[in-house]
Formats: sequence, C-alpha cells, structure tokens
Amino acid sequence: MNTPNQQPPYQAQHIEEDEIDLRELWNVIWTGKLTILAVTFFFASASVTYALLQPNQYKSTVLLAPSSGEANKMGQMAGLAAMAGINVGGGEADTSQLALATLQSREFLSRFINKYNIAIPLFAGDKWDLSSGELSLDPEIYDASKKKWLREVDLPKKPEPSNWEKYKEFSPIVSVSEDKKSGLITLSVEFISPILAKQWAELLVLEINQQYQQQDYTKAQESIAYLTKKLEQTAVVNMQNVFFNLIEEQMKNKMLALLDDEYVFKVIDPPVVAEEKSKPKRALIAVVGTITGGMLGIFLVFILNFSRAKPDELTTSQ
Repeated sequence: MNTPNQQPPYQAQHIEEDEIDLRELWNVIWTGKLTILAVTFFFASASVTYALLQPNQYKSTVLLAPSSGEANKMGQMAGLAAMAGINVGGGEADTSQLALATLQSREFLSRFINKYNIAIPLFAGDKWDLSSGELSLDPEIYDASKKKWLREVDLPKKPEPSNWEKYKEFSPIVSVSEDKKSGLITLSVEFISPILAKQWAELLVLEINQQYQQQDYTKAQESIAYLTKKLEQTAVVNMQNVFFNLIEEQMKNKMLALLDDEYVFKVIDPPVVAEEKSKPKRALIAVVGTITGGMLGIFLVFILNFSRAKPDELTTSQ
C-alpha cells in the first residue's frame, strides 16, 4: 500500500520522463544557439531594412452625412404618379446608398483618375519633399518634360497604365466605411503625399455629388417633357390636376438640383493635410520580423537535429 505522501510508481516515472524531455529540448536549443541567433539576426536586419525603405504614407479623412435636402427626394411623388398610371422614378434604393456603392465602383474611380491625371503621381510618384511640399517623379517611369510614359512592362501591358491597372492601384488607397447607427460615412485617402491625399479626398466628394446632381437634373428634365406630353393627351380635369402637380414637383427638383452643391453627401468634417504619417509602423515591422526569425531559427534547429538523429536511430536498431 502506498503511503499518503508517496507517489505511485507510474506517476513518478511520468514526471521523470517529462523532465528528461524538457532537458533534451533545452539541450537541442542550446546546442543550436548560434544557428538561432544567425537566423534571428538575418530576419531582424531584413525587416529593419524593409521598414526603412518603405515611404511614409499619410491619410486624409473626410466625414460625410447623407444630404437631407429635397433634391435627394425624387421619388416623393411616385405614389401620385402611380395613380395616373405612369412612372417618373422613385421607389429605388436610397440615393445615398447608391452613391456610396458608386463611389467605390471601377467605372467611377477609373473616370475620376483619368479626369484629374492621377495616374502620373500614382505610378511614378517617388518621394515627397516635406520642405517644399512637392512630389518628385521617377524619371524611369514617366518623363515629365516630354509627358511620356517610360514604364518597362511585359505584353500585353503598355508603358501607359490601362484603366484596369489604374483602378487596381488607386482603389486600395481609398477606403469608405459607414457607421450603421449614426449613418455617418468616413472616406479616407492614403498616399505618400499628404497634400495630394487631401486634394483627392475633396475631389472624390465633389465628383460624386456632381454626378448625382447632373443625373437627377437630367432625369427631372426628361420627366417634365414626358408629363407635359401626357397632359396634352388627356381631357379629364382630375387627371390634368395630377399631371400639373407632378410637373410642379419635377420643376422643384430641377431647381434644387442646381442650387444644392452638397447634393448626396454633406461634409461634416473636411479633410486636412496630415502632419503625421499613418504608416509604415516601422517598429512593429522590426519586432514582428525579429520574432519570426527567432521562431524559424528554433524550428530549423529542431529539424536539423531530427534529421541527424534519424540515421543514428536506424543504425542502432540494425
């Protein structure tokens, strides 16, 4: 019978085996310490070099709210129009939601890039001078004096980036998020030049507002022409009153579309030129690289130890 303070033989043996295993693991690590240090140093140096070579990025952010103006309510007479058996629009998804989706679409961003010649700083931008505020261009990519693209690319690509390339390069630096509770929208642009980041954020808001402003103005014009034609074709007084009301509403929408600059999104907090970089997080890159190197070094030591022990085990067994 075992005494209360005496451990069963199998438990004592299990503890002893654990101690031996831990001691063996430590011996393997200690024996391969130079390999671990070499791998860790290599990864630490590489991560620091990589972090230092990355240019500073600056983020410019604008806070938006869906416009509550009457110009955004083209469908408010849709019910009355339905009584007349016609359709003048309305009943679609909320305009601000459609504009939000458009803002991130390939067609809109491609048109935006081409309109404001964003491809040049986007692809050829090299360094931003803090003192002058100027962005220098890489002469091997774009010749500013001759206004000529000099990129060396493989076919089917051309020296001048295609619309698809422009979109793929520009879309990651633009981020749009919506707070579902408040309905507020945050639009951010991140680039190596804080001045250009601010300008592009402002222009994106301007363009999306103007696009829907012009779109609804044209829609109101077409609705007025259609309703006027229908009015001329009916002799029923009640129906004539319906058409008069619809035309009046569309005239109001047309006028408001011209007056309201913040047609879809109202700027709550405008973008500013960032004074601090948003990335890269150089210290974090260096720490992660060093830890990764240490883990890989330990893993490599165990692999090498296992590969050396394997033949010895086979020889012993034979």
